[in-house]
Amino acid sequence: MKVSLKWLSEYTQVPGDLKAFCDRLDLTGTGVEGVEQTGEAFEGVVVARVLTCEPHPDSDHMHVVTVDVGAGEPVQIVCGAPNIAADILVPVATVGAVLPGDFKIKKSKLRGQVSCGMCCSQRELGLGSDHSGIWILPEGTPVGTPIAEVIGSGDTVLDLEITPNRPDCLSVVGMAREVGAMYQQPVTYPLAADVAKLPAVTAGPDVADAVSVTVAETDRCPRYTARVIDNVKVGPSPDWLAERVSAAGGRPINNVVDVTNYILYLYGQPLHAFDLDTLADADGKVAVVVRAAEEGEELVTLDGEKRVLSEDMTVIATPQRAVALAGVMGGLDTEVTEATTTVLLESADFCNGRTSRTSRNLGLISEASMRYERGVDENLCELVSQAAAALLAEVSGGTVRPGVVDVYGREAAPRPLTFRIPRFNAMMGADIPADFIEDILVRLGCAVEAAADADVLSVLAPTFRPDLEREIDLYEEVLRLWGMDRIAPTLPGGRERVGTRTPEQQVARRVNDVLRAAGLNETMTYSFAEPGDVERLGLPADGLGLAVELLNPLNADMSVMRQSILPGLLRSVAYNQARGVKNIQLYEIGTVFTAHEGKKRAKEKRKLVGVLAGAMADTAWNAPSVPFDFFDGKGVLESIARELACPKVRFRALSADEAPQLQPGRAAEMMSNGAVIGWVGEVHPLVCDAFDAAAPVVAFELDMAALTRASRPARDYVDVPTFPAVTVDQALVVAEDVSHEKLVQVMTSAGGKLLESVALFDVYRDAERVGTGKKSMAYSLTYRAADRTLTSEEVERAHGKLVDKVQKATGAEVRA
Repeated sequence: MKVSLKWLSEYTQVPGDLKAFCDRLDLTGTGVEGVEQTGEAFEGVVVARVLTCEPHPDSDHMHVVTVDVGAGEPVQIVCGAPNIAADILVPVATVGAVLPGDFKIKKSKLRGQVSCGMCCSQRELGLGSDHSGIWILPEGTPVGTPIAEVIGSGDTVLDLEITPNRPDCLSVVGMAREVGAMYQQPVTYPLAADVAKLPAVTAGPDVADAVSVTVAETDRCPRYTARVIDNVKVGPSPDWLAERVSAAGGRPINNVVDVTNYILYLYGQPLHAFDLDTLADADGKVAVVVRAAEEGEELVTLDGEKRVLSEDMTVIATPQRAVALAGVMGGLDTEVTEATTTVLLESADFCNGRTSRTSRNLGLISEASMRYERGVDENLCELVSQAAAALLAEVSGGTVRPGVVDVYGREAAPRPLTFRIPRFNAMMGADIPADFIEDILVRLGCAVEAAADADVLSVLAPTFRPDLEREIDLYEEVLRLWGMDRIAPTLPGGRERVGTRTPEQQVARRVNDVLRAAGLNETMTYSFAEPGDVERLGLPADGLGLAVELLNPLNADMSVMRQSILPGLLRSVAYNQARGVKNIQLYEIGTVFTAHEGKKRAKEKRKLVGVLAGAMADTAWNAPSVPFDFFDGKGVLESIARELACPKVRFRALSADEAPQLQPGRAAEMMSNGAVIGWVGEVHPLVCDAFDAAAPVVAFELDMAALTRASRPARDYVDVPTFPAVTVDQALVVAEDVSHEKLVQVMTSAGGKLLESVALFDVYRDAERVGTGKKSMAYSLTYRAADRTLTSEEVERAHGKLVDKVQKATGAEVRA
């Protein structure tokens, strides 16, 4: 939200030290995202007098003018405005000036004539919507004066981050109340004065005689008010009104629309102005109905887009059709135009939850929806409507019709709360005076009365503060305005309490260390996912369980909770590859979510997922670039298992049916003590294509709970061997379907205590020398005894037994 300090200073004193003011706002919970000096936008734009005005020799609509900008020599400008003439005062943007929209003025030639500047309209300066001609300034305005001084536009505008629980701060009056409480200074509230400006209504038909309002469901619309202003003349707004709307971040349109926006920015109450004639039936009467939209109903909104509605949305309608999307945006065919003479002014409150869902489902966020979804004070709807009607009559020359239609379904009442001062000071660890507490609560709009106990305050929380629901909420308000920086930091009390990490946290920390050492970078992807991500992985729709659907998704692409982290990482790979990053090594430890039939709560699991794409390093003069493959991912998991001392780790090959997201023959699951911990493999090319990532991509996934159960504090101690080892190389010819894993299992079982290690060092295939459908696998086997030096006879006997069992178990043949 943008707040003009010039506008804010009309209601309370704004500190002169801007930096200190912004710092204080940050400390009290209102973040300052930016500071803009609006006068700077008009640097180089000055008041000038047109000295001469001649037709352009090569154009039937342009003129060549000379202007006095108060800098000595006259300046020549080519101007196409129809109302340009000699001896008038106009704003001129000189060479070098930058106008709104980042439009820089340069010396140029237009059809052969030199132009050293630009005569400006109101729209070109961002001060209005009038673009019909040059803005003619009043006589007597000093030539050469910066236009910012003439219109008083020099201002400082703060771009504030208002948290969702503070709808009261989405207005100038609300921020004035906040600043007044921050600095304990008086605040002027303009609503009563603005309401008093409502002109005395003349005798005539009452609004209720021509307008009826029906609210079908009060939970959709707690309150709806309607007024009528006749004899309206739609046109440009006065300069002060256009300036206020511009300073708040809006765009001046016309006097009627600008009034509704001005009131919205000032009081935080959204309004909407209808052209009453577009709503009336043949008898000239208007029947307004606030109802649920019909499924599939269509409405063209003010932005010109056709919206297809659902029954969860609320519309303002006539008996024939919907004319506005409640709380979000009006309809195009009932907007106020230059032909409008009678205005129906709406001031209402709509259900915040429905407004939020409507806004996000349609991708249509407006100033009104931003306020309605946070909460609007329905008690002020009618008073704000009076203030708006008075201002409309003033700027448009209209007359306010007697009466108002006010449908108030359920009246909001202040919430009674209790504030126990001793409990507050004990909880905060400070001694804050009772007078300060009461003063702050009153400045924030609460009604405060002392109870029978002097240490207890009875508080009525105002209806414009829906966030004040409990006593602890009042504590927070007092503490943030007292200043949390003034509270001395202390450690929590308690005896014999020692903080430590849980086993899961300790494992996660060690895993992080291993992965970073292996060259992977930790990342974080969204916990929200697209509904089709599981299918894109090549899995059935329910392959990972049922998806957890969101009731209020940000958009259609984030409508379920993720069931796997891999899709998010694959999108990160695609994003980097599209920007020229070839070597990508990422991992994430996060939560996945699964729903189950008949159970209310989703099941959550912590997963470790990593991806490797490209190579470890680019090609160098002394080493080629080697792309990542299955064994790089397997090596990462082996490093993790070694660091966590996981016992009896082995990898089992996965079939295409077991892991459809991975390449067949390049996929395996990791096990420890027979329990499955996770999987590793090369991502299937079709899956990579589905996520726009270039193959090959190696991926792995581990279940953090299973990994924690398999981990041990440290590896078993093994003494340094004191007796020599005997190494025997053995080549075995086996069928292609005999795996290395099978051979190692048989050798380890047959070797007994003397076999210390088995290492594969060669795989050889040759149809002539080895045989068709066969392969030769050469192993280095190490034998050692812990208590003696082995004799050759012992080694030969043990090795012979091993070879014999391998032959019987696998059909292997000894290769000579």
